Amino acid sequence: MNFINSLVWWQWIVLGLVPPAIIALYFLKLKRQPLEVPSTYLWSRTIEDLHVNSIWQRLRQSLLLFLQLLFLLILMLACCRPGWRGARLTGDRFIFVVDTSASMSATDVEPSRLESAKRQIVSMIDEMGSDDVAMVISFSDVARIEQSFTSSRSALRQKVNAIKATNRTTDLSEALRAASGLANPGRTSDAGNELDIQVADALPATLYLFTDGGFAAVPDFSLGNLTPKYVPIGSANPRNIAIVAFTAERNPERPDQLQAFARFENNSGEDASGTASLYLDDTLADAANVRVPAGEAAGVEFKLNQMDRGVLRLVWENRDDLLLDNTAHTTLNPAREARVLLVTPSNDALRVALATDEVLASAALTLAEPAVLQTKEHQDLAAAGYFDLIIYDQCQPERMPQASTLFIGQLPPVEGWTKGEKQPSPIVIDTASIHPLMQYVPMGNVAILEGFSVKPPAGGTPLMEADIGTLYAVAPREGFEDAVLGFEIVGLDEQGKAEAKTDWPIRRSFPVFVFNAVRYLGGSANSTAAATVNPGQPILLRSRSPVQQLTVVAPDGRRTQISREGQSAFPYSNTDLLGIYDVLEGTAATPAQQFAVNLFDSRESNLAVRDKVELGHEQVTGTAGLEQARLETWKWLLILGLLVLLAEWYIYNRRVYL
Repeated sequence: MNFINSLVWWQWIVLGLVPPAIIALYFLKLKRQPLEVPSTYLWSRTIEDLHVNSIWQRLRQSLLLFLQLLFLLILMLACCRPGWRGARLTGDRFIFVVDTSASMSATDVEPSRLESAKRQIVSMIDEMGSDDVAMVISFSDVARIEQSFTSSRSALRQKVNAIKATNRTTDLSEALRAASGLANPGRTSDAGNELDIQVADALPATLYLFTDGGFAAVPDFSLGNLTPKYVPIGSANPRNIAIVAFTAERNPERPDQLQAFARFENNSGEDASGTASLYLDDTLADAANVRVPAGEAAGVEFKLNQMDRGVLRLVWENRDDLLLDNTAHTTLNPAREARVLLVTPSNDALRVALATDEVLASAALTLAEPAVLQTKEHQDLAAAGYFDLIIYDQCQPERMPQASTLFIGQLPPVEGWTKGEKQPSPIVIDTASIHPLMQYVPMGNVAILEGFSVKPPAGGTPLMEADIGTLYAVAPREGFEDAVLGFEIVGLDEQGKAEAKTDWPIRRSFPVFVFNAVRYLGGSANSTAAATVNPGQPILLRSRSPVQQLTVVAPDGRRTQISREGQSAFPYSNTDLLGIYDVLEGTAATPAQQFAVNLFDSRESNLAVRDKVELGHEQVTGTAGLEQARLETWKWLLILGLLVLLAEWYIYNRRVYL
């Protein structure tokens, strides 16, 4: 409590003389003239008044005197303007943006980060004035307007309390576009984006961002009339050990053995040790002690007997502040032969590499010459998604098939792919050895006669770098992947005769390169573990039988029926829950395949609270939600003084008239 003086010294003197004056009035005696009356009814009172020997009398109890002095005391206290340091909400238009991504489920603050953020928002809503308006937006990798602008505090509180946590990753850009569209006039709308709302006039607003800051910077954004305030949510020293990768593959040296690999990250400030338990269909199969240094990663490997199908579940047994990344799943689906088509005029080296036992054990190979591309039968099969992989050697189709592709010495007829001029004797400098297409494929001793650089479309990945640029790259396309090799294995010389364009086929890495292409681009062929999907991300499912409908059963038992899209794959996007999803084909009661949804996101698993965030080239430092302010009490004191005066008036009137 502190005070601010509102009067000068002489005003205090005048005000200070008022209480003694009031008290003095109560000491005064009434001086009356002697009076004879014919009745003795008033004798006692008259005798009392005859005892006047001085102008002062003994002060008697008086409630009126007490109330008058109390009023003056309250008035003097109000003139001192007492108050204390507190917090309040400033402004009249607010946008509350709350993070609902996976990291907000952390329990380093009770009961969770999201619940703590919701409590703060509700307390700020309670501080709003009657004319203030606010809206609520929740976001993860997508944004949702929970409540549009309203002055109803009860409606705002209800919508905030109804917000639920998600398992998704974090992307703030969509939420910022929605907020900016409600504050800045004349913005360019994103076509088809229902959150990109425009206003005719500028409506400045204060944007309160409740998050732990675990998202990428949003530099290409203009705040305009938004005043951002970042409210960090979380403790100073959270603890979390996360499973960021988990997969299973056959041991290439022992085909009868299965290998499961896992990677752990320690996002805490201290070294951590614990037990990683591996379960096969809910039965403990193996366990390992894992030590993960602070701020680093560690891996673990499990060896199991070969099996065709099942569910593997890995559990980090030590409790920490985020449980979502303490469990990971992968599924073992029965192997299926990939249907591979090789279209080439003549390439014995490629045919021999595709005829190895390893390839034939996982793929059904069909050979054809480029003339087949013009036939209606082939075009119908390619459009219907009959093939899993088509290899185009020295040729290209008029239209891309519903399949993954490998182009050798040619570009696919897809917008975004570009190539450079042919250059003699390119020298391979580096390869992406960790990518499945380039594992165990050294290129340092390979001689290439001529080649051209390739540039993939957005989202593509360079796989082989040379002195002339990228020689090998892969890029996604509507659920498929296209790989392009920037040089020919076999080509035509100046006389139109076939000749070798590289000595790669005599190297041991060439059949490995072909096998990697069949296994990776061919999809599920002989692969043991099914693909892992991040929460909320779509997946394209391919049926193992010619059916027109699939049924996907989520971990909570929810069933979704999906139909073919583009005569090829079945798109499925309801992947919000972590765990195993069963895929039923047609009217079958047992799953034909399964896939897993895991968090596997280092950014979400890193629970460190960021001190500042970048919004539109502006660094916003974390602050408390409510601003520090002096809370005045003199108005309340004046109201109290008025009540005291009313009480004094009421008591006085009762004494007079009763």
